[in-house]
This record gives sequence, C-alpha cells and structure tokens, in this order.
Amino acid sequence: MKQFEQSVYELIVQTSTILPADVRKAIQQAQRVEDAGTRAALALSTVANNITMAEDNLSPICQDTGMPTFFIHCPVGANQLEMTKSIKSAIQRATKDGILRPNSVDSITGKNSGDNLGEGTPVIHYEQWEKEQIEVKLILKGGGCENKNIQYSLPMELEGLGKAGRDLDGIRKCILHAVYQAQGQGCGAGFIGVGIGGDRTTGYELAKKQLLRAVDDTNPNEDLQKLEDYIMETANKLGIGTMGFGGKTTLLGCKVAAMNRLPASFFVSVAYNCWAFRRQGVLLDAATGEISEWQYTRGTELPMEASSEAAAAADGTSQGEDRREVVLKTPLTEEQVRQLKVGDVVILNGPLYTGRDALHKYLMDHDAPVDLNGAVIYHCGPVMMKDGEEWKVKAAGPTTSIREEPYQGDIMKKFGIRAVIGKGGMGAKTLAALKEHGGVYLNAIGGAAQYYADAIQKVTGVDFMEFGIPEAMWHMEVQNFAAIVTMDSHGNSLHADVEKDSLEKLKMHKEPVFQ
Repeated sequence: MKQFEQSVYELIVQTSTILPADVRKAIQQAQRVEDAGTRAALALSTVANNITMAEDNLSPICQDTGMPTFFIHCPVGANQLEMTKSIKSAIQRATKDGILRPNSVDSITGKNSGDNLGEGTPVIHYEQWEKEQIEVKLILKGGGCENKNIQYSLPMELEGLGKAGRDLDGIRKCILHAVYQAQGQGCGAGFIGVGIGGDRTTGYELAKKQLLRAVDDTNPNEDLQKLEDYIMETANKLGIGTMGFGGKTTLLGCKVAAMNRLPASFFVSVAYNCWAFRRQGVLLDAATGEISEWQYTRGTELPMEASSEAAAAADGTSQGEDRREVVLKTPLTEEQVRQLKVGDVVILNGPLYTGRDALHKYLMDHDAPVDLNGAVIYHCGPVMMKDGEEWKVKAAGPTTSIREEPYQGDIMKKFGIRAVIGKGGMGAKTLAALKEHGGVYLNAIGGAAQYYADAIQKVTGVDFMEFGIPEAMWHMEVQNFAAIVTMDSHGNSLHADVEKDSLEKLKMHKEPVFQ
C-alpha cells in the first residue's frame, strides 16, 4: 500500500484544519438561536470566524490537537504492523508541518517527545471486517474536553438531582449531571457520547465511539433515541451556554449506546467533546492505500456564515447585555484593572506572556526570567513553527484555566501580575486574590486558535523550552487581542453566577421522566 501513509497524512490535515459539514450545521443552528447582543452570540460569531480562518490558512482549528485516536476496520490479512508504522510516520510529518501540536509527554519525567510519538501515542484501535476496503477514522480530542469526561457507577447520589438508580431514569440524571459539571471548561457548546454498561474501560471506549456517529443520525434503539432527544432539549434549558457565558445553546449533539454488563456493575460513561469537534474518516483501497471516499461530508461544502444576530453582536450595533469595550496597553496598572467589571470587553495591545502548568509550578519557588509587574499571563500552549531564526505562531487559543487554581493567586501577588487570560474561569482562591491584589480574569473564546493567532504580531522571545513547546513561556506582542472580563477585582465572577443558576435549573429535573 504505497499510498497509505500519504492518505493518513491527508486525513490528519483535514481533521485538524476543517470541521466536517454536520458539525458546522449544528454550530450555525446555535447561531440562529442565540439573542443578538449577548456574550453567547459574540462567542459563536468568533467561533464561526475561526472555523473559516482555519480552513483558509490550512492551520489547526484549535491549538490543542489532542490525542490522535484512530479507529480502523480492515479486511482479513491486512498488515497491521506496516499500517502502524505508516501512521506513526504520518503523525511525525504532520507535527513537523505544524498541523499537530507536539502533545506526547512522558508521564513520569514530563519530557515532551516533540513528535507526538511515545508509549501509547498515538492511540490505534484495529478491528477486522468482511469488506474489501480499509476504513480509517480519526478523532482529535483536546485535553480541555477530555478532562470533562466522567463516569458514574449506579446507584449513586448526584448533586441537584438526588438518587440515580439502575434504570433509564438514572441514566438520564447522569447525562444531565455530566453536562452541568462541564460548565464552560470544555469549550461548550459541546457534543457528548454516552456508553451504558460494559466495564470501566469498555464503557469509556463505547462512549467515545458514539462521537463517530453523524450529528443528525437516528438511533436504531427507540428508547435511546427518546433519551437523546430529551437530553438535547433539557440540557439547553440549563442556561450554561457557549463558553459557560450563559445562553440558549449548551449542547450541540448527544449520542447514546448500550452494551451488556456484569450484574454487580452499572457504569454510565460520558465522553465530552468541545465545539471544535474534529473527526473525519476515509475509505481506502486495500491494495494501494489510496483514498476512495471521505466518510463525513467535508466542511468545504458548507461555508460558515455568521448569523445576523451574531454579526450584530460582534460589531456592537445590537442591543443586548450591557457591554463596555475598553482598550488597554500592557503592562497594566492596578488603577486600570480595578476599573474593569464583569462583562467588559477588553482589547489588549502590547506584550504578554504564555504560561501553563509547568511554568506556574516553577514560579511558585523560583524567580521569573522577566519583570512581570503589571504583566498579562495567557494560559496558552501554542502551535509554533521555526521560520529561519524566528518563531511563527500557527495557532494560539486559550487552555482551561482551572488547572492553575492552586498557584494563580499566589503568583499574581508575588510578581505583580495584573491580568490572566484563559478559558472556563477560576475558583474562589483566585477570585479572592483578584480582589485583594487588584487583578482581573479575561475569558478568551476556547478553541479559537486562528482568531487569536491573528492578533499576535510577533514572538519576541521564549523561556523554558526544556518544558516543551506547549509549556514554554512565550513572549508575544499582540494587537487587538479581545477577551471578556468574567472575574473582576470587586469579587464578581460570571462563572460562579452561571454555575449557581444552572444548578437551580438542574434541580428542576429531579423528578422521574422515564418509568
């Protein structure tokens, strides 16, 4: 199969850079539902722009290109060892070309392999079938949404919903709770796959396989189709909304399947996927390895068009939630930061620095390599490419901020940092530090890696390359970098408000629905 490696490479490029048509259709429907002038409409407009930019630039939709996971059906006699070699070679090439971010990290040493290869990376599932062709499907599921996967063991008590028993109604409660607990940390609005039964391992695998289904398909099991319909309707009444900003669209798709289990075990496994639902598949000629068919309608056949509501929200011509636009040049002063309030749109110009898990841990016990007084820290692990002696940014959206909750407030006070940019918000410890110190949390639009890369004018330096490209501290100059204040120095948190409100709405669905 001389063309197999090239076909897999083309599959990787397509999956990373161009959302399939069924996903785009779901996002466009969400745009039509949201009210003009709201944060949700603004976020969805940014999402739509980012999808188009990624397609035009042939660059990653989201900077976190996730754990490459392949599901392969092949005829009897196909050489799986040779296919695995070709897949790994294609992964290395895609990483070198900036289509994939180097994401494979040694779990003990923390060392990044640099080429997305390592023990267990990539993930490849083989299964034989009776057809003559080879089917290869790929999911690129980022860490932010992977962290919001959840598994329940029934019976159990669920916050807001009470007892979930070993029946269809207990399953219903688990799925609703799974959507609630994700909030804005998994780059909602999202998609979920649900696996009922199995053991802990096969349950999660079944859940992830549901993400391979088309968004608009029909479940062959009538009861499970009714459950999917119920979840779609009810989850979108919780008010969590896009990015956890509040709104009418929290879930874009729900797919459920069941398998047999042991009498003693009853697992409900939920695989959460962000709006950047990157999955694609191909049928290959078993003799040549050439692509004969794409498994999902390719996104180029359905261009993104911003709805009038979202477009109006983006240019500020519509009426909706109170929103003030503030243009600031970094570094920032305490006085500037204390004038900001939840809901303000902040446009940043000047230097900022990226910082993720490794940097935050390091700064707790060491000095910073640069003066961070008044600085802005961006929770971001970009995709970077070396162009001669200069670094170029290929993708640079925000990562989930809550992982830095143990460190953030202390680091801000220690170094005089005034603003943090990320997604999904942070907790009570950080909120208290913002109030005491005079700081602000800015929520960027999760997954919008091309939108934010476009705001980065140049890379002026880098520290801690030994941490790996995603975890290094990148020095960047930005122009017109937009984010929304969701936690301010006055003790206000949009994330806490939305979580509290959605919990009250979740409680309304405590009573049985499926008997």
